[in-house]
Amino acid sequence: MNSNKPKIVVLGAGYAGLMTAKRLTKMLQPEEADLVLVNKHNYHYETTWLHEVAAGTINPNQARFMISDVISPNRVRLIYDSVVKVEKEDKRVVLENGEITYDYLVIALGFKSNTFGIKGMEENALSIVDIDSSREIRDHIEYQFASYKNSEEPNTDDLTILVGGAGFTGIELLGELAERVPELCKKYDINRSKVRIVNVEAMPSILPMFDKDLVAYATKSLEDRGVEFRLGTAINECTPDSFIVGENNEEIKAGTIIWTGGVTGNPVLSESGFELTRGKVTVNGDLRAPGEEDIFILGDCAWVMDKEADRPFPPTAQAALQHAEVCASNIKSLLHDEPLEEFIFEDRGTVASLGVSDAIGNVLSGTKLKGKQAAAMKKVVDNRALYLLGGPKILLKKGKYRPF
Repeated sequence: MNSNKPKIVVLGAGYAGLMTAKRLTKMLQPEEADLVLVNKHNYHYETTWLHEVAAGTINPNQARFMISDVISPNRVRLIYDSVVKVEKEDKRVVLENGEITYDYLVIALGFKSNTFGIKGMEENALSIVDIDSSREIRDHIEYQFASYKNSEEPNTDDLTILVGGAGFTGIELLGELAERVPELCKKYDINRSKVRIVNVEAMPSILPMFDKDLVAYATKSLEDRGVEFRLGTAINECTPDSFIVGENNEEIKAGTIIWTGGVTGNPVLSESGFELTRGKVTVNGDLRAPGEEDIFILGDCAWVMDKEADRPFPPTAQAALQHAEVCASNIKSLLHDEPLEEFIFEDRGTVASLGVSDAIGNVLSGTKLKGKQAAAMKKVVDNRALYLLGGPKILLKKGKYRPF
């Protein structure tokens, strides 16, 4: 690479990082800057599809595609390595297998699970973080069914699936499990009544981002398909085979325990000395880290403030894609000494899947959807994100076209 050109380094190829790299290749001529994209794996995965991988309702390969299929290695230097920390003073990124300097840095390293200090949760529960952890959940669930079938002394507790947390990921996972469990029962000739899917949530309601009407619909839809809710019930401890819950320390035994109750920014942020609020950096309106001229922080690593509401915008995939647009534009502005733009979130609505043919959603400035109509919209949303990142070829290969 030409050392006279400014070097732009993007860390992470999730929604925000990959989109930033892609936009920069469109906005900048090759002679304007050297572009580098660092990612742990040689593939991008659709984070919002991981609950389907975890339940086993889609193949892991459908939820990912090769980075080199959408970013030309001739245009962007692709480095497949793990980030250890950023040394801001030296404008250097330390990797597991080397290091790289930068002139402009974009940190979009995604999230890790946040157990909020619940005793035993980190050690004993599975969590949906990436393709590998999601595949592990899928394999673990199936193993429990196979073991039960082949056991001389079968224990129905082994067939119980416990899900901690009733936010977006937890509820979407429950929807997929409600689809998958009957298939596994058929495959292993196990009576469906022996399998429990139990959700435990400290808050009094599921999906706090939706109104009561949609929440009631979602709750009933899942209950009708065998999901048991324990709402307003705190998890006091997670043991290797149970949750200890509520004021009476009731024990709920299970063969599979999954935590979906929260995420926080990548630990590289704290290693690198950024000031954190609940694991993330509260960025300036132009998406730069406070006090930094040349470091942008995006996606799940950033709190981007909604100044009118005086709270952060929700850390969603659509927000991450919009971060990328503004970030790429602002880096171009920095290169040309032009004013930077402030991030303004354009809310296109939210849809939560409840399985293949059911969902709830708020779209187009407050239009409420539920049932098959919402499920169809969910596929549109998923396919749109896939198209924006991967283009028409990836959409045709990986898109969601399952009929109801």
